[in-house]
Amino acid sequence: MREIHINCDLGEGGEYDAGLMPLISACNIACGGHAGTLESMQHTVDLAMEYNVEIGAHPSYPDKENFGRSSLGISDEDLRLSIIAQVLSLKQITEAEGAKLSHVKPHGALYNDAAANENIAKTVLDALLEFEDDFALYAPPGSIISEMAEGKMRVVYEGFADRNYNENYSLVSRSETGAVITKKEEVFEHLFRMFSEEKIRCENGAEIPCKADTFCLHSDTPDSIEILNYLHQKFSENNIKIKNT
Repeated sequence: MREIHINCDLGEGGEYDAGLMPLISACNIACGGHAGTLESMQHTVDLAMEYNVEIGAHPSYPDKENFGRSSLGISDEDLRLSIIAQVLSLKQITEAEGAKLSHVKPHGALYNDAAANENIAKTVLDALLEFEDDFALYAPPGSIISEMAEGKMRVVYEGFADRNYNENYSLVSRSETGAVITKKEEVFEHLFRMFSEEKIRCENGAEIPCKADTFCLHSDTPDSIEILNYLHQKFSENNIKIKNT
């Protein structure tokens, strides 16, 4: 039986974390930039350990007002220090519980900017390389940050189960209709194509290659728990198991 790795952004103040955690392989925990408090981090780490889910940090631009989904005018040094502080806060909580961070995944605008902007990518990597831990970086295939990280830290390539793509591998802007895939059948078809055929069908109908190691379903996508339960069912029918569940 083949395995598929599913990750989810949690600890962001959503009400579905407890229902989502048993259904996923890895969680990316908000650590104070766009969302998250010490209490929410502690709670989410405990929940992840209960269900043997990999724990990752989900740092962002320090911008709770816009939920980290807008590029922020901030100096390179301030951004570097903010990322270090965010990751460190979750790392300390995780290690106090006897666990370790498995990965780091930038959030929102920081994720997109680091994928396309060499300066932002360098700042993110400079922050992460301050740590001597062997955690991985979640990044999109073909991104600037993944190329710059080569030989410096492990890269886990990520696809998005519930987001539509442009032909340049960028995600369709959330401001546009159809950016988020919300019907469970369509999420499965989109994800199954990426996993089994290594192809993404873009919003305009074009197909582009995709080789991803993990796939994200957002916790704030409508009916996310129902979608994940449906994915479990459909993958099982195709002799595929969602890892760690």
